[in-house]
Amino acid sequence: MPIKTIAIFPNVSKPQSPEVLRRILNFYQDKDVRLMLPVDESRYFDLEYLGVPDIEKQQADIALSIGGDGTLLGVCRRYGASAVPVCGINIGTLGFMADIELAELETKLQKLLDGDYRIEHRLLLAGFAKSDGEERFLGHAINDVVVTKGGVARMLHLGLSINESHLMDYKADGVIVSSPTGSTAYSLSAGGPIMSPSIQALLVTPICAHTFNMRPLVVGQDDVVHIKIAAIHQDIIVTFDGQESFRLLPGDEVTVMKSTAQAGIIKFEDKDYYQILRTKLWKNNGVES
Repeated sequence: MPIKTIAIFPNVSKPQSPEVLRRILNFYQDKDVRLMLPVDESRYFDLEYLGVPDIEKQQADIALSIGGDGTLLGVCRRYGASAVPVCGINIGTLGFMADIELAELETKLQKLLDGDYRIEHRLLLAGFAKSDGEERFLGHAINDVVVTKGGVARMLHLGLSINESHLMDYKADGVIVSSPTGSTAYSLSAGGPIMSPSIQALLVTPICAHTFNMRPLVVGQDDVVHIKIAAIHQDIIVTFDGQESFRLLPGDEVTVMKSTAQAGIIKFEDKDYYQILRTKLWKNNGVES
């Protein structure tokens, strides 16, 4: 179907955002496309006429994120269970998920109009916390849900269960439950494997485990991960994609599972996952000459 409405989410902290936004507006000025911005961002860039309250509740065909991977992740979470696919314009450091570089901006904007793109449906994680027998939904994550210590707290004593099976109790600085998309994020830094986004699995990666036999664990995408926190701790947090965090109480249990919703990320045929992996993670970091 032709694109009629585009929601734009610029990262106001990026110095290149105003110029990228100007190029987008210039490109679409003679096209039969409606553009809209969140209200706060529209005021920041003096584009109040494009501002829309509760933008994620408005009908949109696609969303453009202007920033790095973090900006794209935030937009995916804002849309949650809706079916709006997100296309990332990279002005960040790595831009592993954002598929448009500045040198190709207008070319890719035209491809969007022409329908010359595909939508990759990525697994979303749903996180819950149970305290005093009551469970509450905390939110979605496209990369990872992380239980970790806050401040200078001592190492955590955690209990790990998959479904109804208790696997082990162990000591660590925390634990990461990652989607395949998030395997190249925090989990990778903690020693986890790289997984293709097409793999139907979840990844459980300990952070600085003090128990020798606790290693990264790949489980099925329909498995449910339970993380029990020993009652001796006082400063524990759970974070979603490193952007949203919640305090946990001693004795709480965090549950992470595949969400019934999915994130849609726009990709183009001139790039594939392994080419991006080579370019972003290895070639640009001095691994390959």
